[in-house]
Amino acid sequence: MEGDDKFKLAPHPKLPKGKKLMLIILDGWGEQIPDEFNAIHRAQTPIMDYLKTTAPEKWRLLKAHGAAVGLPTEEDMGNSEVGHNALGAGRIFKQGASLVDTSLESGAIYEGDGFKYVKQALPNGTLHLIGLLSDGGVHSRMDQLQMLLKGSAKQGFKRIRVHVLTDGRDVADGSSLKFVQMLEDTLGELRQDGCDAQIASGGGRMRVIMDRYENDWNVVKNGWDAQVLGEAPHRFTSCLEALKKLKEDDPGLNDQYYPPFVIVDESGKPVGPILDGDAVVTFNFRADRMVMLAKALDHEDFDKFDRVRYPKIYYAGMLLYDAELNLPTHYLVSPPQISETSGEYLVHNGIKSWVCSETVKFGHVTFVWNGNRSGQFSDTLEKYVQIPSDQGISFDKNPEMKAIAIAEKAAEAFRSGEWDQVRVNIANGDMVGHTGNLEATIVGCTATDKAIKIMLDTVEEVGGVFMITADHGNAEDMVKRNPKTGAPIKDKQGNYQILTSHTCAPVPIAIGGPGLPKGVQFRQDLPNAGLANVASTFINLHGFEAPADYEPTLIEIVD
Repeated sequence: MEGDDKFKLAPHPKLPKGKKLMLIILDGWGEQIPDEFNAIHRAQTPIMDYLKTTAPEKWRLLKAHGAAVGLPTEEDMGNSEVGHNALGAGRIFKQGASLVDTSLESGAIYEGDGFKYVKQALPNGTLHLIGLLSDGGVHSRMDQLQMLLKGSAKQGFKRIRVHVLTDGRDVADGSSLKFVQMLEDTLGELRQDGCDAQIASGGGRMRVIMDRYENDWNVVKNGWDAQVLGEAPHRFTSCLEALKKLKEDDPGLNDQYYPPFVIVDESGKPVGPILDGDAVVTFNFRADRMVMLAKALDHEDFDKFDRVRYPKIYYAGMLLYDAELNLPTHYLVSPPQISETSGEYLVHNGIKSWVCSETVKFGHVTFVWNGNRSGQFSDTLEKYVQIPSDQGISFDKNPEMKAIAIAEKAAEAFRSGEWDQVRVNIANGDMVGHTGNLEATIVGCTATDKAIKIMLDTVEEVGGVFMITADHGNAEDMVKRNPKTGAPIKDKQGNYQILTSHTCAPVPIAIGGPGLPKGVQFRQDLPNAGLANVASTFINLHGFEAPADYEPTLIEIVD
């Protein structure tokens, strides 16, 4: 793929070509106060500690939330999708929540082709809305759902059903009752105006629908059975009753893991299965955990599970979830157009990349990194390797996950000399951190540091260069805090309220290795640098000037 003048990069005037680079992305690894709730601080991390303390000119922090990754406000925590978009694209693009906000506030969402397609279900079809009930701002937002409900009613829908997925991950466990009550209040307002609006089904995000990367299709089947077929192990006359009763039966039940349930009328009949002629909108704006359901709803030729019944519907996603697959075919808000990403530049300039992660983050370090583009830019200059994640168990049950296996594969690839860049994602800090299990997260962070050692030992052996960074915070703070004082919050029983969400903490970046040219260090004139500055930096380390429209490089050469 060499030779395309559009992508041809100029040689760097001071940095040589030919250096082998190990690029390590730590998922959910931020920098925060070193207290008892900081799993990274409490873990055994001698390698990361050494890098931080021995060469301060080669260690710094980057912004990984808010405007630095294209999100609306500085209160918006980063996530793996926007983080990897910024890391791979080298530029900042307005992201999901911002795009949806603008479209809803202006009313443009109802004028686009996506909503016009959905409106073909009128006058007799029901509008079904499926998504995460949360104000976490990572996958969805409650206020956006409320606006979409009211706007859809004004657009003529007289019968609306909401299929809720409870959170407990991006927001506090137990908050599902609050969000369901807020939703019920909004639906009540619509009913007063003559719209038959109800909750039709529900379940926790980790048990219903929101799997990703085809890790466990049974999660999607659970949702299909409840939402489309009206069948589930549990049946209740209201969503509030469902949450309360299921919690009574299992006091340790987390919002993330509510089993699927359907809402029935007085005669025991489901109030809202999806039928022929209906319209369906998945209102999550983040793509990764909607792709599998989108395939089931959008593809007539589908064999991942027995759908029993495939209704003829008008389906649209909130956004385009997979640009390469054009999935879904219809969507309400156009996504950012991300092209000319770093991966594409690398292959056009002859840089060979080997990329690896386990299943739960494989799409982030490939598809999302490449600007939401499936597949490889080059079959000869790139190799993508997926390590299967554990299935059927919570990540806190095996907090080491696949960190060591990834590190060993990466070391083998680096040692082979075949690849100019070896890029990996180590997922422990994020995936174990999301369980809320502090002790398990400590184990996961310890395993991450061990994996880093394996890779850096190989960099030392080969004489290469390393770069370590992260996509967002998580494991560094696992307790809910008073927003004014920062003090940990306790519940009525005196227990600390565990934080399972991402954070707004900055993330570290470190460079080094025996192949790092003499005098290379981080610049001091970019105090607000973020993840988008990383691409220019590793392009420089490969011996090229970065594209002119990329965010500035983080490094300088001091003679």
